[in-house]
Amino acid sequence: MHSLKRIGADFGWPRIIIFLFLVALFLAAPLVGVRVDASLSDVFNRFGQNVFFVLALVPMIQSGCGLNFGLSLGIIAGLLGATLSVQLGLKGAPGFFGALLLSAPFAILFGWLYGKLLNKVKGEEMTIAMYVGFAGVMFMCIMWLILPYTAPDMIWGYAGHGLRTTISVENYWIHILNDFLAVSLGPVFRFPTGEILFALLGTYLMWLFLRTRTGTAMTAVGSNPDYARASGISVDKMRTISVVISTLLGAVGIIVYQQSFGFIQLYNAPLTMPFTAIAAILIGGASVKKASMLNVMVGTFLFQGLLTMTPSVINSWLQTDMSEVVRIVVSNGIIIYALTRKTKVSK
Repeated sequence: MHSLKRIGADFGWPRIIIFLFLVALFLAAPLVGVRVDASLSDVFNRFGQNVFFVLALVPMIQSGCGLNFGLSLGIIAGLLGATLSVQLGLKGAPGFFGALLLSAPFAILFGWLYGKLLNKVKGEEMTIAMYVGFAGVMFMCIMWLILPYTAPDMIWGYAGHGLRTTISVENYWIHILNDFLAVSLGPVFRFPTGEILFALLGTYLMWLFLRTRTGTAMTAVGSNPDYARASGISVDKMRTISVVISTLLGAVGIIVYQQSFGFIQLYNAPLTMPFTAIAAILIGGASVKKASMLNVMVGTFLFQGLLTMTPSVINSWLQTDMSEVVRIVVSNGIIIYALTRKTKVSK
């Protein structure tokens, strides 16, 4: 009994319950006609698609800026890089990595301005971040219509200007990571090795960064800004750096997502992406003030696992298509839990 309580304290009962529920869904899948191998393939793919969004939250949490509800700014930077890559006709690996490079200047600029703003509103960062993220998406809804793109694969066919809502990357850099060293077992299971390795590389680099002098200073600012200031650390500078890194990772995240998903989605598409990433990292065990790589990996896997398995099992059980309804209920339920759960505060 004592060991059971200790396990619950170490891992958190909510995470244990969610994990057991996910295992139960996998066990129930064959009973209702859902292929486990196909489901596992989908879970791994979704995990690789979304890790960078969750990872992007870590720098700002560690620096004391809280949960990055303005992650949409990084996503917008990634969308600009992706559309410019298509506009320039870049294909294959040059197209994917070109999109990453083209998005970097936008992400740095947006992150720097965003960081400067958050330094002016200390204590209200998450509220202001949400407004900034929403405003950025709405502003780009106008810009996508008036920016001078000319690539036939992107602009509206009749008007001849303005970008489409959804742009295919099939002829450019679709699955450039997913297909790299991919492992296929059976007719439907496919492990996206390249995508997972890229996600693990990003996670490892973040782990290393947090152990550098700058990363340690950033964490010190988040833990105790007064002590950090007394130690000669520029609090505002560290906070701004954390926001820039978060914005950069958001840009990387959307490009990784696009190569796997197969489409660039514009206009309102980035609006809700920060919420799912925030729910995932909180479910993984992070708090508003502290996050680790383990929180990122566990949270992403649990969240994407539930979003994948719950609709599949319920649809097959009820013999109807309720995928979108189930996804909304599950994702919003997890988000509500994650954003309202109480965390222990050390004294």
